[in-house]
Amino acid sequence: MKNRRNSLLAAAPIILLATGSGGLSEKALAQALPADDQARQIQLLRQQMDALTRKLDELSARQARSATATDTGASRPATASTIPNTSSVAAGATAAPTGTQTASADDGSNSWGASMPPRLRSLLAALGNMEFYGNLDLSVDYLTKGLKSEYTTPGGERVFPAGHLGWQPDISTNLSYVGVRGKQPFGSDKSLAFVYQLETQLDISATAGTANSNSAQDSSVKGALTSRNSFIGIASTSWGALKIGKTDAPYKTSTARMNPFSGTIGDYSAIMGNTGGDNRVEFGTRLDHAIWYESPTFHGWNFNALVSPGQNRGYENSVQAAGESSCTGGDVPGSGGTPIACNDGGYGSAYSANLAYTNGPLYFTTAYELHQGVNRSSDVTTSPAALASPDGTDPNDIGNEWAFKVGAQYTLATKTTLSAIYEVLRRNVPAYLQIQNERSRNGFWLALTQEFTPKDSASIGWAYANSTPGDPGQHNTAPADPGVLGNANPSNGANMFTAMYRHAVDKHTTVYADYAITINQALAHYDLGAGGRAVTADCHDGSSISQGAPFCYAGGRIMGVSVGLDYKF
Repeated sequence: MKNRRNSLLAAAPIILLATGSGGLSEKALAQALPADDQARQIQLLRQQMDALTRKLDELSARQARSATATDTGASRPATASTIPNTSSVAAGATAAPTGTQTASADDGSNSWGASMPPRLRSLLAALGNMEFYGNLDLSVDYLTKGLKSEYTTPGGERVFPAGHLGWQPDISTNLSYVGVRGKQPFGSDKSLAFVYQLETQLDISATAGTANSNSAQDSSVKGALTSRNSFIGIASTSWGALKIGKTDAPYKTSTARMNPFSGTIGDYSAIMGNTGGDNRVEFGTRLDHAIWYESPTFHGWNFNALVSPGQNRGYENSVQAAGESSCTGGDVPGSGGTPIACNDGGYGSAYSANLAYTNGPLYFTTAYELHQGVNRSSDVTTSPAALASPDGTDPNDIGNEWAFKVGAQYTLATKTTLSAIYEVLRRNVPAYLQIQNERSRNGFWLALTQEFTPKDSASIGWAYANSTPGDPGQHNTAPADPGVLGNANPSNGANMFTAMYRHAVDKHTTVYADYAITINQALAHYDLGAGGRAVTADCHDGSSISQGAPFCYAGGRIMGVSVGLDYKF
């Protein structure tokens, strides 16, 4: 009898719940119990029912108070009790079921966060405003430099490229990164907030390290923490944002939406913003030690402006900027086998700005960027000034470089997106150095993207680089007269054509196939894959370090195919 009574007591709450939902009545329960225990058991169940009723009344009253505070617009800073369940689990608490009302920390209840230290509650509130994001992109490629086995220079010398010149497979990491970003309002003013972002490049298919070769000694580590766009700042819903750190310049971001091939072998950066045809993309880059302003959108218009002070101890910008590990502008000490200095494109202060307008399917932008005192003195070694210089370079080959572009994009009702950019690039140097000036030219970009289904699209693009006033003479382009500084009015224009098909597996994952070709004129050396790929196809051969540097051979017909997988979160 004792064991049976204990079993009934243990089952009482279940029986009570069943009774409250249309189950057993008290009369039926009395009939199910022995006569000598009926009164005692019924009394016990009534006591339990009274206790549960009081508990339900308390919960209902608490829920009513919380609902009243919400309806009247009352607000208070985030507390531990308002953080999502994921934070609760991280703090060692059991997450409440979906829809369960939790007690507020300021009502004196026994909420799990009520006794938590204030600093820990603040930390968890900040974590609740943090976003973790990233992009993972790898591809399998098959590319060729398109070089011949033998060239004859304008001076009549026969030269022979070394190493692999034809088709080669590779595996490339393309614009892969992870980061955290967020904002924290200042007190109760939700319109003003502290904002931050910390972003790091990921070298998924290669080992992260310094970029050293037989032609350059770069101590920067692209895969290091905060190697990509990283900043702190203040943002307002009314006047915009002011940020400090490093970021892609407004000149670059203003037309990024017009580049459906970003990070692939057909990226428009192989020509657009690329003054010399190398993989540096001088006017499509990230600017370090910068401060910038981002305006809000007003009647469709918005404005961005950035300043990056030179921080250079030398007036000729031949040393690294103070606080930096390498030269400015993609130049590295010893670039091209030159003396260990920033004399192959290093510069001082930089300024970048853009103005944009958006109205439904129409987007229009114009952008400008200036690099002060760009040092390219290593391009000239035979001028009178170079011969008289202690280091054998021409100190007059230091000048400002600037870029200007206009771009427009329009999306038709057929889900066809058309994009066009016209760009002007200029380098200011003395008249006698124009014969080697390969940095001044015009160019354009045309692209079309057709969406077939919400998951499938195809894009085609064409970039064109006009010829420049001069050419410094490189290996197979060396002038006939060794005393001449370069080639005037060279045949160094180039066309790049590219096509891509994309298929979205889901909202995060995309597979793509890409084809691209760069057709260089005889003295041009534009590449494929500039602007974000780990593996680029360029003009350099496989010359060994014993020969001083890898040689660049102009006139290549660089071509490749690529199949990749991209995951965004």
